[in-house]
Amino acid sequence: MTHYLLSVVQPVGGEPPAAEELAGIMRRVQAYNDELRAAGAWVFAGGLHGPETATVLRPSDGDVVVTDGPYAEGKEYLGGLCLITAADLDEALEWGRKAALATTLPIEVRPFADAH
Repeated sequence: MTHYLLSVVQPVGGEPPAAEELAGIMRRVQAYNDELRAAGAWVFAGGLHGPETATVLRPSDGDVVVTDGPYAEGKEYLGGLCLITAADLDEALEWGRKAALATTLPIEVRPFADAH
């Protein structure tokens, strides 16, 4: 089995969903997580606060400089993640497809570099 990172791609700005719509999304996400667990594919999942809450630590001349805010400005940011195990990329992509439908957001699927 290989570990894959499913990244939830959150657009910058825009209006958050209305409370009723968000409740439906959260129900679908919970059902998705339950399905992952039942299949033995779930390792970890969680949402993240916005990039404005980030703190960046950057090496500089043998020290580390600490700055507030995101490392990079962009139209999208990492809104959450899900770490799964899957037999192959096709299986990981199927979990990613289900995540996209549950969250209504783009999902990026990537294998870990040291996967065997």
